[in-house]
Formats: sequence, C-alpha cells, structure tokens
Amino acid sequence: MGNPTGYRRGTRDMFSRGYKKGGVEHLSTYLKTYKIGDIVDVKGCGAFQKGMPHKAYHGKTGRVFNVSKRAVGVVVNKKHRGKILPKRICVRIEHVKHSQCRKDFLDRVHANEVKKTEAKATGIKGGPCKRFPKAPKDAHLVTTEGNEPQFLAPIPFEFMA
Repeated sequence: MGNPTGYRRGTRDMFSRGYKKGGVEHLSTYLKTYKIGDIVDVKGCGAFQKGMPHKAYHGKTGRVFNVSKRAVGVVVNKKHRGKILPKRICVRIEHVKHSQCRKDFLDRVHANEVKKTEAKATGIKGGPCKRFPKAPKDAHLVTTEGNEPQFLAPIPFEFMA
C-alpha cells in the first residue's frame, strides 16, 4: 500500500481528544475575548472540523491580526526550506487559546513596578529589579561523628554448578 498524501495525513494522535476530554465543548471556549495583538496558541481540536488549522500549524504560537464573529486571524511563523515565513491563517476559536508564554514576564514587570514605587516612597535610588543567578552553596565542614564511612566493594562471583 502506498504512502497516503491526504490533508490530514499523520494526525491520528495530533487531533485526537485527550482521555476524559471528549463530549460537548465548554461554553468558556466561546466566551473568551480575543483582541488584535494578543498572543495565542494554535491547537487543533478534532471534535470540530470547521475552521481547523493545517497540521503544520498545530502547536504553534502566533499573534492575532484579525477578529471576526467565529474566528480569528493569526500570524504564525512557518519554517520552509531554511526560511522562516510569517503565514496568516484563519482559525475558528475552538482551535485557539490564550498563550501563557508571557505570563512570567508580565508578573515580573508588575512586581518590579511595585518595588520601584516602594523605593521612591522610602527615598532609595534604584530598587532591586535585576534577576541574579543562584549563587553556589557556602563552604561548610563535613564531619564523620556519628556517621562512619562505609566501605563499598563488588560482591565476588560464585559459580554454582
């Protein structure tokens, strides 16, 4: 049998619903608001064939450039022959969700703003906003009191006939 070349070839697991994730789609999926400029993740949902993204865009993150009644337009980067091309795709909202990729960054920005306002209130110039790598452990002394060293050796082989 030849290699099939259909539009959904090789998507048996990709578009399948997860364990205990079948059934009717939650209304919260349709009540989410998408604005132009939002960062979204494209993830094809196998329960809805309309407005489904091509398998090449499954799992990609992009930016919303257009919002319509039931769908959003997303700019996604696609690698093709060594080039990265920005592709514009229209996807229904069942196959899109808000991305969490900037959540840590935005939380850090908010925390830094709070630190800056506290520093201004106390009169200290330049609050601690920088991130620093974790320092190595401090030097300490290892003692053998109550913890005798154990001698480790391989068990000799015994041939049993």
